[in-house]
Amino acid sequence: MTTASRRLPLEDRLPTANFGFAGADLVCDWTGCLYWPAEDLLVVSDLHLEKGASLAARGQLVPPYDTGATLRLLADRLGHWRPARVVSLGDSFHEEHSSGRMPERYRAELAAMMTGRDWVWVAGNHDPAPPAGLGGVSCEELVIGAVTLRHAPRPGWPGPEIAGHLHPVARVLRRGRSVRRRCFATDGRRLVMPSFGAYAGGLGLREPAFDGLFEEARLRAHVLGRGRVYTIAGTHLV
Repeated sequence: MTTASRRLPLEDRLPTANFGFAGADLVCDWTGCLYWPAEDLLVVSDLHLEKGASLAARGQLVPPYDTGATLRLLADRLGHWRPARVVSLGDSFHEEHSSGRMPERYRAELAAMMTGRDWVWVAGNHDPAPPAGLGGVSCEELVIGAVTLRHAPRPGWPGPEIAGHLHPVARVLRRGRSVRRRCFATDGRRLVMPSFGAYAGGLGLREPAFDGLFEEARLRAHVLGRGRVYTIAGTHLV
């Protein structure tokens, strides 16, 4: 066992991680969604629905079943948390016109999830226009109390801010091996959400795209495992 793995602080091995953010108590779910109890709000980011179909249409041999898998997981978490409101934080669809091309069975599943609750579509770089014929409210960004929710984090923004777009991934050393997992990344001023989509992929927190977004001394990665969330100090990320 290496020194780095001996010192790795796995502070929490529960299916969720609770933490304070801008005076609010938030809950990271192991699947990659965020629950805000005081607002009865569930936040997801970067669903990238119909990515598989988009790639297949371009000749890439990828099974186009990611939309069904993503929607099943989303329905499961909605059943678990039962939120009154849902915010999808941009890149909900992989392409601007993907919502209109989505098979009817998936549109019906999504419509059923939206029934009886407020639903907000935040515009992303992949889907800047409102989804076609799906209802809900569309916006560029959403402000709740002191917190701004938007698709891409804005460098220099004083915060507090919840964003997606970058698909953060944490890499740590465990027992001499490198482990790479999706994560929520936060320093208490900014929170960057993991991607929720089945084919969305991820970007390492040490990549240049994250430079300057977090205060290193306060950075925490809530790392997503199988049914568990592990909270790791930023100083232990590689």
